[in-house]
Amino acid sequence: MKKLAVIMLLVFSVYAALPARGAAGQAAKSGDLEELIIRALWNLPRYNVFDSLAFKIDEGSVVTLLGQVIFPILKKEAGDRVAKIPGVAKVVNSIEVLPLSENDDSIRIRAYRALFGTADLYRYAMGANPSIHIIVKGGHITLEGTVSTKSDADLALLSLRGIPGSFSAKSNLKIENPGK
Repeated sequence: MKKLAVIMLLVFSVYAALPARGAAGQAAKSGDLEELIIRALWNLPRYNVFDSLAFKIDEGSVVTLLGQVIFPILKKEAGDRVAKIPGVAKVVNSIEVLPLSENDDSIRIRAYRALFGTADLYRYAMGANPSIHIIVKGGHITLEGTVSTKSDADLALLSLRGIPGSFSAKSNLKIENPGK
């Protein structure tokens, strides 16, 4: 009981020490909301390299979820989790659930091996949330995410050329250091 009281006192003292938020504080609040949404989406237990999630915030507190996922439950979990974030007034869940396809599933595995089996790109598969996501729909492969350099983006796309069963490969990768 004493520990709970000490924790509550600590929380209230930290809250009391925070500056009041005026017009300048609203920008920080929006940044805080973005950070909370990112954290909520990245920590979804079923979110993996074959899914791509994004969002936009309209009118200050209306969150539109975007992207593609392979499991319908992930779409629901993403919407439910973001809706629980303080400051979110409404969630518009525009996440596309990719159609079931054995061919697309086999392309996903081949694309993963081709992409991350490359000596220069394996590092992008490391961690719980890889920085490159592989989206396969109807035999068409799209790369989403972020890489360090343009040469990494070019190599990623090149590694996907000629994957059996695939019709095309395109890259929507963002480059952190465009000059390299």
